[in-house]
Amino acid sequence: MMSNILFDEFNPVTSKQWKQLIQFDLKGADYNETLVWKTNEDIDVKPFYHADEFKELPKISSTKASQWHICQSIFVADVKKSNEKALNIIERGAESINFIIPSEDVSIKNLIEGIDLSSTILYFEFQFLSEKYIQSFSNILNNKNIVIQTDIIGHLARTGNWFSTLQEDHKQFESIISKTKALSINVSLYQNAGATIVQQLAYALAHTNEYLNHLDSVIASGTKQSLAVIFNVSVGTNYFFEIAKLRALRLLWNTISSEYTINTDCQIFAKPTKRNKTLYDYNTNMLRTTTECMSAILGGANTICNLPYDAIYHKDNEFGERIARNQLLILKHESYFDKVDNPSDGAYYIETLTKQLAEKALELFKDIEANGGFLKQLKEGTIQRKIKESAAKEQEQFDAGKEILLGSNKHPNPNDRMKHELELYPFVKTNQRKTLIEPIIEKRLSEKLEQERLKKED
Repeated sequence: MMSNILFDEFNPVTSKQWKQLIQFDLKGADYNETLVWKTNEDIDVKPFYHADEFKELPKISSTKASQWHICQSIFVADVKKSNEKALNIIERGAESINFIIPSEDVSIKNLIEGIDLSSTILYFEFQFLSEKYIQSFSNILNNKNIVIQTDIIGHLARTGNWFSTLQEDHKQFESIISKTKALSINVSLYQNAGATIVQQLAYALAHTNEYLNHLDSVIASGTKQSLAVIFNVSVGTNYFFEIAKLRALRLLWNTISSEYTINTDCQIFAKPTKRNKTLYDYNTNMLRTTTECMSAILGGANTICNLPYDAIYHKDNEFGERIARNQLLILKHESYFDKVDNPSDGAYYIETLTKQLAEKALELFKDIEANGGFLKQLKEGTIQRKIKESAAKEQEQFDAGKEILLGSNKHPNPNDRMKHELELYPFVKTNQRKTLIEPIIEKRLSEKLEQERLKKED
C-alpha cells in the first residue's frame, strides 16, 4: 500500500519521452549510432526497454530456479576410485553426478554402490553405443533420478562418424530409447565451435526434430508422453543473452513438442563454455564461470555442472574441482540464487531478447527443414560451413580487440609463464583420419595468441 501511494505522486513516463530526453542529452549525436549496438545474432540492443513496448504482458514461465541441482562430472577410469570420489563429493555438496563411461568394462552396480538414488540424480554419458550394456543394469532404469544420455547424431557431428553405421546406430538407438525413455541433445558442441546463439537454438531444435521424426513411428504414444529430453547446453559470458537463450530454448521446445503430442517439458543440463577460457591469467576463468553459472540459474537450467578454472590445461585435480563446486555452493546457499522460481520473468530487456532469439531461431529451423533437415545439411557440410563462418567472424573481432578476454588480448601479464604447467594439450588436435562427414571442431578464441606466447617463453 505504501509503495502505491509513493508512486501515485509521479506521472508515468512513456518510452517516447525517455528517448526525447536522451536525444537532448546527446547534443546532436545520432541516437542509433551512439547508443544502439548490433550483435552477431543481428539483434539491435537498445539503451533502455519500456513497458509500453509490450502489447500484452509476457506469460509467466514454469521454470523453478529454486530447484536447480549442483552437479560434478566424473570420468570413470577406475570404478572403485570413481565410486569413492562420487560419495565424497556428494558429502561435500554435490547433488548430482555426471558419470562419463568410456567402455563396457565399467560395472554400473559397483560404480553406484552406496549412493542414495532417492536424493542424488545420476547422469550417465556413454562414449560407446550398446543396447546390451544398458540392458545389463535395467533394474535401475525406472528410477526417476537415473538419466541415460543417448545422442547418436551428436556423436556423428562431433567425430564425423557414426558409432557403427547409420542403420546399426538407429537400430540400437531405438532399442535404448524404448528402455531408458530419455534422449539427449548435445548443443554444447555448437556453442564451443563458435555458433551464434540463434544457430545454437535452431540446431538444437533441428537436431531434436530428426529424432522425433524417426521415433514418431517406432515408439508408442504412451512412451512419447513420458519421454525425457535433455539439452546439454554450454553458457557463455554474454550475461543477459545467455539467460534469454535458455528461456528461448524452452519456448522453442514447447512449440515443437506440442506438434508431436509429446512431453512438453524438457531438462536443461548447463555448463560453462570452453570457448572463452584462457591459458594465461587463468584465474579470470573463475570470474567467467561464475557469471556463466549465474546466467544458467536465472535462465532456468535444471542441473549445472561447473567447469574448473584449470580444466583446459590440467588433468582432473581435487583443488580445481573443489573450487568449481564451491562456486555453485556459494551461489546456492550464500547468494540466494535458489530463492525465486522465475527471477528473470518480467524484465523488459530479457523478455524482449527471449522473444527475438526464439523468433530468429524458429525462422532458421524452418529453413533447415525446408532444405532437407539437419542430417542432410550435416552430410552436405552446410551446418559446418555456417558455424565456421560465425566462428571466423568472432575470431576476427577477438583478434581486432573488439571481443575482449582480459589477461589475453587486453591487459596481458607479460610475466606469465605457462609452458611447464601444461598437463593437457590445450589446443585443437589435428588427427588425420577418414570420416563420413566433416566433424564440427570446438576451438577456443585465444588459442592462436597463446601458441605465439608459448613459443616466446624462455
